[in-house]
Amino acid sequence: MPLDILPLLQLGKKTFIESFAEHNSEENMQKYVEASFTIDKIQNELSNPTSEFYFAIKNQIKIGYLKINRVSVLLGGTNHKSLQIERIYVLKDHQGIKAGQKLLEKALDEAKTSEVDYVWLGVWEKNIRAIQFYTKNGFEESDRVNFMLGDDKQTDIIMKSTTF
Repeated sequence: MPLDILPLLQLGKKTFIESFAEHNSEENMQKYVEASFTIDKIQNELSNPTSEFYFAIKNQIKIGYLKINRVSVLLGGTNHKSLQIERIYVLKDHQGIKAGQKLLEKALDEAKTSEVDYVWLGVWEKNIRAIQFYTKNGFEESDRVNFMLGDDKQTDIIMKSTTF
């Protein structure tokens, strides 16, 4: 088992719960976390040659992470000329120290060197803080898609940027 699986699994679970538990039922959170954060799923993500993970580290502790996809599926079609930011999460105790900004900058640097047309991501419509963060960094709403969190049908805003 690669070294980064367990830290990534633990960090992924914790940051997801910190980000969304307050606004969702415990049952739906549990269903989603149990399905999405397994050793097998993380191992498959780490072994995907079109996906990359990066950690934010402070004092030798992993406090956040970024997942990008170089080949992404957006609204039903595969796009090889875009870069998807699938996840940027930072532990609640370490927010406000620009770790999320540095992770976003890493993704945008990867986009610059990859000759893509745009960078895109999905963000929950109720995650106002994240929407403001991405808007401040040049992302604009381009569409909306459904996202299932357990039994709850939610809406994600698709945001794109061509300035990187």
